[in-house]
Amino acid sequence: MVKVKLFANFREIIGRDEIEVSAITLLELLEFLANNYPKLRFLIFRNGEISDYVNVAVNGKIVKDYNIKLKYDDVVAIFPPVSGG
Repeated sequence: MVKVKLFANFREIIGRDEIEVSAITLLELLEFLANNYPKLRFLIFRNGEISDYVNVAVNGKIVKDYNIKLKYDDVVAIFPPVSGG
């Protein structure tokens, strides 16, 4: 299982800040979320592609390769764009 930490809108939609998901790749994990939480589909996918709204970190490192393989006990954080000032 992969631990998924959710922030901001993602957490509000699911109603929890953390869930566990069984997924082989990051893309599979995102598809699982979109299929099981339909309100997330709009945030995760746009025009069949991963939305720019989604930021994903695996074990603390931001990733853009959604085909990476996940390992048991990986921690995936999903959050919207962050801006500072």
